[in-house]
Amino acid sequence: MSALETALHGLRALVADGSLRPGDKLPSEGELCEQLGVSRGSVREAIRMLAALGVLETRHGSGSYVTALRPADLIQVLSLTVDVLPLDAILELVEIRRPLEAHAAAAAAARADAAALAELEALVERIAACTEHEEESRLDHEFHLGIAAVAGNEALTSLLGALRSRTRQYRILDPDDAVQLKVLSDAGHRAIVRGLIARDPAEASAAAAAHVAQTEYWLRKQMAE
Repeated sequence: MSALETALHGLRALVADGSLRPGDKLPSEGELCEQLGVSRGSVREAIRMLAALGVLETRHGSGSYVTALRPADLIQVLSLTVDVLPLDAILELVEIRRPLEAHAAAAAAARADAAALAELEALVERIAACTEHEEESRLDHEFHLGIAAVAGNEALTSLLGALRSRTRQYRILDPDDAVQLKVLSDAGHRAIVRGLIARDPAEASAAAAAHVAQTEYWLRKQMAE
């Protein structure tokens, strides 16, 4: 194990075992060097790496601190790596999304209030009426993350946001296929909303799973051509 790996694993262990808790200031570089048995350079680099991952934050003139360690914030960092995946890898992301979005829809059906349902229903109609790809993609993203937000689990919302960040960049190039996919996608959105409005977790979950499965089918079809 390199000195940097030793420093990185050592700092992570201090946070993981509770020796350093959210909001705590890190010991001085000298203390960390002695405790971890590495050089100042390795400690500094390890701190920078953990700061990039959202575990630590460095305050100018004050030192480095453990962040609040909110699951949603740490999961969001996944988008930094997910966004560099090749497009042929997004099928794996869609497969992961299917059960997650189904779960989010089921939870939202049980928890959504009238105002949230009205907002989601209006959003679906805006998506259906949209003819510009980028705007439609943005609204679609807002719709699906809106369902996750209503479900009440910030970590789930953050995870879906990270997974969807790359899949949003895929575009069906054949005009006829794109038109047919939009028709099916709009129908899928309406089916999800019907389940939500009916306050039926099973119906909403099934509709969400079918909607993502349809996307997966089209992606497989495109990649096979």
